Amino acid sequence: MKYLILLVLVAGFFISPAFAQDLTNPSLLIDTIEIPSDEFNRLLRDAPVVMLDDVHSISWQVTIDNNLLYANPNGNAVLRLYDKATHDEFIEVGMGSQPDNKFWVAVKTPKEGYVVVHKALDRGWYPQAKSIVSYTERAGLTVNNGARIVVTNLDIGEFAIDSYSVYGMEDSTDPPAVNSGSMTIEILSGDPAKNAFALFPFYVAAGVGIIVGVLFLTKKRS
Repeated sequence: MKYLILLVLVAGFFISPAFAQDLTNPSLLIDTIEIPSDEFNRLLRDAPVVMLDDVHSISWQVTIDNNLLYANPNGNAVLRLYDKATHDEFIEVGMGSQPDNKFWVAVKTPKEGYVVVHKALDRGWYPQAKSIVSYTERAGLTVNNGARIVVTNLDIGEFAIDSYSVYGMEDSTDPPAVNSGSMTIEILSGDPAKNAFALFPFYVAAGVGIIVGVLFLTKKRS
């Protein structure tokens, strides 16, 4: 019984300070951007690069909510996310018109150049769901098309988002790609190490270690 009381006291010692701290991660950044349909009725060469107010690095997630109404069955809505270090390095997510819902993911890195890492010509994305692009420095790039993961832990080196661009036409003679609606992107980022709960497993491990040591010494003396 006394061992149980000791266990509760030591666990409380290590766990309580973590819960008493502010739960907010001071490095947390959130950008929510609504992109109107007209922005996609342009060629890549005419698409302006839009700088973000903050740089999203270390660990980030981009949620894409595509509510665009396509005007052209061959039209696309393409989002490019650029790396802060060099805008020659980017992540590209392309979403084609209904009903095929073509979907592709491409990356451009200094080492490999432009590479399509995933492409689905049919049922590639889902209007009723949100697509998610996530990244951590340790795990790399992962992409979920709204129904399943289509890219897993792709190593693209360090990548910090500082800007984006969108387009949807491949040729100046093409009809408009989109006629209404919008695409909303939410960018969430932060450094997990700056959250008190990132150290929680270490608190628990330390507490258990002390308890095991005390029990061992007590048993040895008895």
